[in-house]
Amino acid sequence: MVSAVTVLVVGAGPTGLLLAAELQRRGVGCLLIDAHDKPLAWDRATVVHPRSIEVFESLGIAEPLLAAGVKQRRARIHSNGNLLGDIDLSLCRSRYPFNLGVSEEVTEAILTDYLTRLGGAVTRATRLVDLAEREDGVLATVEQDGTQTHILAQWVVGCDGHRSTVRTLAGIGQDGHDIEEPWAVFDAAVRAWPHSFEANYAYLDDLPVILTALPEERWRIYLRPSSETSDLVADAAGTLERYLPGVQFEAVANPTRFHCHSKVAQKFRAGRLLLAGDAAHTCSPAQGHGMNTGLQDAFNLAWKLALVCQGQAADDLLDSYEAERRPVAQKVAASGDMAESVQLVKDPDERRARDAEIRAVFADPATRHLEAVAEAEFDIDYGSSPVVMGHPSERLGPGQRLPDRLEVQSADGGALYLHELAQRQGHTALLIAGASTCKEALAGLHGAVESGADLPVLEAAFALTAHPEGADGHGRIAPAAADRLGVGEMTLFVVRPDGHVGLRADAGHLEALAAYGALLAGQTS
Repeated sequence: MVSAVTVLVVGAGPTGLLLAAELQRRGVGCLLIDAHDKPLAWDRATVVHPRSIEVFESLGIAEPLLAAGVKQRRARIHSNGNLLGDIDLSLCRSRYPFNLGVSEEVTEAILTDYLTRLGGAVTRATRLVDLAEREDGVLATVEQDGTQTHILAQWVVGCDGHRSTVRTLAGIGQDGHDIEEPWAVFDAAVRAWPHSFEANYAYLDDLPVILTALPEERWRIYLRPSSETSDLVADAAGTLERYLPGVQFEAVANPTRFHCHSKVAQKFRAGRLLLAGDAAHTCSPAQGHGMNTGLQDAFNLAWKLALVCQGQAADDLLDSYEAERRPVAQKVAASGDMAESVQLVKDPDERRARDAEIRAVFADPATRHLEAVAEAEFDIDYGSSPVVMGHPSERLGPGQRLPDRLEVQSADGGALYLHELAQRQGHTALLIAGASTCKEALAGLHGAVESGADLPVLEAAFALTAHPEGADGHGRIAPAAADRLGVGEMTLFVVRPDGHVGLRADAGHLEALAAYGALLAGQTS
């Protein structure tokens, strides 16, 4: 007997949970399976970056995440007994100017609860055995309690980790390499810690050590052990002794050694098979971007896959998933490789040169800002994507994330931020008029856009004006905010469900809207 499902998601880590929940929210039938019989009790991933917190906010689950974690406002980098500089996340201009320290199993529990409230579930102790593509879908063979059954899925998404069965069965290779130098980790408190508990601390000494803040004034301590059999606590203490004489770790838990990889799948899609999270890419843990990149894979893929499953877009739309997310994975892997090489410098002269370069980066306001933006994961730009279009701009162009902290006043007089208007399952049109644009022009164009006839996936349309007298029935935006967006006389932004601009039109607004709708639907002229 063969059961049927629209989407089979393999792997119930953070990526698979978020993807399954977002499909469930959009009414797409989804089966999420995982080989483990229960959730992991502990996992070494810790940091949730500002961009991922924004994703959780858009799903309505930021509050439990924030309540569970500790804010990490800075990352301080040391070497040779000295402070070299710090990454100040307030410079990223986010409404969440901090990383969040929370162990991965807690993040998974929050996502599992979210999935359950949407009517979904995780089918555990279920292992994928085989996949066979057919004309009517993909026949998956799964094993549970020693019994094999078959599932016919229209789409299969592998979120099943570095050793992905989906990737292997799809015959997709990987580019990259294994990281030869081993890592280790343990959790502990540090007696009489003299510094802030709202920061992370990196020590680039002979045995590199990174302290990542956890709740209740505990730390997750990552290190490069001195040998395969060394005492991990003694290794870490040996490095910290230079900075904190007499340092003592207390209540040590979960000491673990592990090896990492820096690899990116050669394809993120093979027919009806897709990859996300660690199945698609792995990187050094030095910067904490691995889990976050997977979460954002899921957030990017979910709305596209839902449109395809619901017949509102051709399956070519899914090619944009790889086009957008694979370059991000390559960038993260390359950045991790750079962090590895910086961390493991041994030659004294090279180490002095490295330290001088790090100091210079943090002494320059421009590069210090760029470090904060990259740490927050706001340096992602889909401008070269095949499914974004419109007029380029030095301020906010197609493919870029809608910026934060832009205050607006809604038509009913309520104060809110621009991004709040666009936190939707579907696309949102934002029509913004400059200070000199007449009210009648704004009203007429808004009415035409709001009909949504040229873009069936459009969920809402809002009109805002920077005119000092406002406009009846429309919201207001400060002239400075409109200028930050690069608005001239009249600009139409269509914001995708993932918060990136799909369309920017400074002229020919309705024609551009129709063309964008055709692009998403896969219609050719």
